[in-house]
Amino acid sequence: MTPTDLPPVRTTRPRVHFAPRSNWMNDPNGLVFHDGLYHLYFQYNPHGVEHANLSWGHATSTDLARWTEHDPAILWDDDAQIFSGSVVVDYGNTSGFGTDERPPLVALYTAAAPGHQAQALAYSTDGGYVWAKYSGNPVLDRGTSDFRDPKVFRYDDGGDGYWVMVAVEAQDRQVLFHRSDDLKTWTFLSSYGPAGPVGGVWECPDMFPLAVDGDDDDVRWVLLISLNPGGIAGGSGTHYVVGDFDGTTFRASVPHPAPTRALLTEGSQSRDELERYGWIDFGPDCYAGVTFDGLSRGERTLIAWMDNWKYAGHIPTDDSEEHRSAMTLPRRLSLTRDEAGVERLRQQPAVALEPRGSTDLSGVAGGVALAEGSGAVRIGVAATFGDAQSVELRIDSTSDDDGVVIRQDRASGRIELVRAGAGMPSGFRGSSSMTLERRDEIRWDLWIDDLNERVSSVELFAQNGERVLTALIPVASPRTYTVTAVGGTLQEARADVAEP
Repeated sequence: MTPTDLPPVRTTRPRVHFAPRSNWMNDPNGLVFHDGLYHLYFQYNPHGVEHANLSWGHATSTDLARWTEHDPAILWDDDAQIFSGSVVVDYGNTSGFGTDERPPLVALYTAAAPGHQAQALAYSTDGGYVWAKYSGNPVLDRGTSDFRDPKVFRYDDGGDGYWVMVAVEAQDRQVLFHRSDDLKTWTFLSSYGPAGPVGGVWECPDMFPLAVDGDDDDVRWVLLISLNPGGIAGGSGTHYVVGDFDGTTFRASVPHPAPTRALLTEGSQSRDELERYGWIDFGPDCYAGVTFDGLSRGERTLIAWMDNWKYAGHIPTDDSEEHRSAMTLPRRLSLTRDEAGVERLRQQPAVALEPRGSTDLSGVAGGVALAEGSGAVRIGVAATFGDAQSVELRIDSTSDDDGVVIRQDRASGRIELVRAGAGMPSGFRGSSSMTLERRDEIRWDLWIDDLNERVSSVELFAQNGERVLTALIPVASPRTYTVTAVGGTLQEARADVAEP
């Protein structure tokens, strides 16, 4: 089956995010760019909307905007469920599953059975549609119950190079590094952690090099670690660390202190402590993000699961709904160094919507309606504060819910998103926030999309992508978007609206 044999997944809901046609979905897996196609594999239940029977679903895209869904790629069986992992293009045919002219795609994934998790391998010789499980599985087994989520990449050591696997001992809060020459036999290199945020188990690691401010002579490595619970917004979250990797050991540029035994046991860290660390997202609904193999360093692109384990199995509340969950926007990653010399991760949407018009907000007192309707919308707001104390964007619907407010406060430099909880499961209602360094500026790139009849999504990129906040919101369609300057007026202010 080829990508042109099937229509796009949908043209109604969601419009700018991937979600399967039906059933349960969680973590993105095996992201790979090969022969002009982006392949997205993902945790998937082919039999229902519950977190069970985990297999790898499969979708492809030529532009990261419109996706074609295919038959599930790797199916669970009586021996194991197919947990998270990664896919590489085996150029050079080091595994022997293909040829030099037609290199195979090789998947490393966690084979999960009760009380036991080990790393297994599958391969494809038709471009990623049909997969065969390796007869010699598992390829890496520590004999433990929580060893999972392998992310594999090719490391260039100045010679022929070798494969590196980054995986976790989840309960121990450790990232483990192994190496291989053929993707089938692995030897231990080193470990990282526990350190930094440890309020939950560590999952879904990724690691990759990025040039700082585009300078190829100044390259750092970024290590991503998802944890649940213990995220900055409560529940699930993803932490990042910048450092160096010499092919054996990862060393953080700014080492985090090792936690006490009591902290590892109790797993409680204050918001002030969590603020010291790097987070790819300050909202509650961005988890297990990983990046594509097969792209250049300057095109490093991430997709994450847009949900939170606190309530993922209960949205929508009705099990008769077609599907649960969606993926975040694909995000292009880069590194920048601030005035204090600290490297920070930047994220920008890897898809585009062109504005259809601009609204002047300068000198406006009170609220200005920017748009109304349903579906997907992108709203850009750019301004300086003038004498206003804060600026608010209200998202209201015609239903009886309380709406959603996004507010930036001038004095604190803090952006806060407050969402209602009417009709939503326990743990959903509340607020999320992030602090900006440039407090006088308002620079919002806001993406909103309907996921189903009850839930929409918000992804807010601020401070040139150094701060991102993603949240599901309980807002039904149709809805209105209103910007209000509070306590004064804005200067040099405009708002742009774009729709697909």
